[in-house]
Amino acid sequence: MKPLCVLLLLLGLCSAAAAEGLPAPSNPVTNAPILPPDAPGQGKSRFAMLDDVRLLANGLLQLGQSLREFVHKTKAQINDIFEKLNIFDRSFYQLSVVTSEIKEEEEELKKTTTFLKVNNEEIRNLSLEINSKIDGILQERSQLQTKVGGLEEKLKGLSQSMAPADQIQEMTALKDVIESQERTITDLLTAVRGQNEQLNYQSSKIKSLEDKLNFDPFQETAEKPPNSQSDPPSVLHYLPEISTNGSMNSSDLPMDCSEIFNQGQRNSGVYAIKPNQSKPFNVFCEMSSDGGAVVIQRREDGSVDFDQTWEKYKKGFGDLQQEFWLGLEKIYAIARQREYMMHIQLEDWKQETRSIAYLFTLDGPATDFTLHLTHLRGNLTDAMSNHTGMRFSTKDRDNDNHEDSNCARNYTGGWWFNACGDTNLNGRYLWLKSRGRSLRRKAIYWKPGREISYTLKSTKISMQPAPRRH
Repeated sequence: MKPLCVLLLLLGLCSAAAAEGLPAPSNPVTNAPILPPDAPGQGKSRFAMLDDVRLLANGLLQLGQSLREFVHKTKAQINDIFEKLNIFDRSFYQLSVVTSEIKEEEEELKKTTTFLKVNNEEIRNLSLEINSKIDGILQERSQLQTKVGGLEEKLKGLSQSMAPADQIQEMTALKDVIESQERTITDLLTAVRGQNEQLNYQSSKIKSLEDKLNFDPFQETAEKPPNSQSDPPSVLHYLPEISTNGSMNSSDLPMDCSEIFNQGQRNSGVYAIKPNQSKPFNVFCEMSSDGGAVVIQRREDGSVDFDQTWEKYKKGFGDLQQEFWLGLEKIYAIARQREYMMHIQLEDWKQETRSIAYLFTLDGPATDFTLHLTHLRGNLTDAMSNHTGMRFSTKDRDNDNHEDSNCARNYTGGWWFNACGDTNLNGRYLWLKSRGRSLRRKAIYWKPGREISYTLKSTKISMQPAPRRH
């Protein structure tokens, strides 16, 4: 721009000098006078003026080229800026969407926390009420023992005074009734203590969940932390050989839930059964139009930690009214009686429920409860047939086909793993769908073949007699 201004200034001075008759200005470089282009009789000055015009034209051409290059560079820079602005707009929009989702999840977690606090208060009140009832029962037991001692002394005195035989028999029967009542009270105390322990366990789980929600309300996976320091109380113990009323022998109990259904029962709930060559125990019977089925596993809220040892999976753990594993010994005792059908029902986080049925048998403890399956029917893609012939595995007893890994330890929970298989219904309970593959494989999942695996909201495994083949 500066050379152009100088040339224009020189041309203006030349024109002014020619018009006013002033001496022409000199060239600042050569100090030669600059003549106007139409000065008469001065050809050299005219040619000099043409040289200046050429210089001016060349300068203008160079200036134009520079301006054109500058314009192209400026356009490229502006386009780059526009692209960056578009990227920024998209990123800002995505950030706004994620922020709104996080706010919605925060509101849901706040509602859940409030609900759990209310439940915690109710559980605490129930625990206090149960403790007071236990104290009352203990006092009644002490009084009853005192009365029993007094009756024993009276019986001794009466026997020494040669009381009539009918009175002695009556007193003996009275003593038996009192002893039966004492056993009933003992069993009741055991059951009440078990319920109290269960309530305390639930309260501690809710408290730990509240602490987790208060500490990190934006956590996406929201995994319910298991309490690895304390085992959940088991209510799946075997029953005594004689019922609490002292009148019915355990041999009169039905062998499974189908017999209870055939006896006229139509309400689902906890019943006592006695399979052949086994001690009696309680099971949860699910009654439907198809008959009665024994529920052997249920997951619904993550209240029970399923990452347990071999001994726990053999005996059973959990609460028959909520989450539980019936126990390999009890499942084997039922399955060895006749041909049974295993029914698996799964629910995902979209509230979609699907099921599948297998004809199955279970070998005994000598083979680590080897499973044998034959697919029958269902609207769920088969993911268990390749587990047939597998022994049961836990974190402290590795029976899977994976030589370099312990599937039960890596993916948590006991199962019939097959290096490491396409499904694990005893895995870690996650409250929301996880995006991480490693965490998803440790959860309750069902992955048929090459299909995408997905975590589950609830599971239920039951067994009932297989239909007769014609």
